[in-house]
Amino acid sequence: MDDGEDGLDRRLNELGERLAERKTAADRAGDKARGADKSAYSQAIKVSSEFIAGVLVGALIGYLVDTLAGTGPWGMIVFLLLGFCAAVLNVMRALGVVATPQPRKRDDRK
Repeated sequence: MDDGEDGLDRRLNELGERLAERKTAADRAGDKARGADKSAYSQAIKVSSEFIAGVLVGALIGYLVDTLAGTGPWGMIVFLLLGFCAAVLNVMRALGVVATPQPRKRDDRK
């Protein structure tokens, strides 16, 4: 009967070791997932703030043009649309959908 209990204790110890290994592996995977969640959240905050800022700046410029020039709602409409377009372009650049503009290389040959 002692052999049976020794074998049971050995298997129980092996099982405990394997469970400990898997728990540490799962903890490491959870830490990576939490880091990815924070990165995605910060990316979302950055993109949304760029979009809101573009629209607000366009609206502000349109309001100032309307106030100074007395053009009615047309300045607000035009610059709000321009701000929206600029905001969408900035979001696309931030997400990597559109490349950032690079200065052209001049060709000095004549």
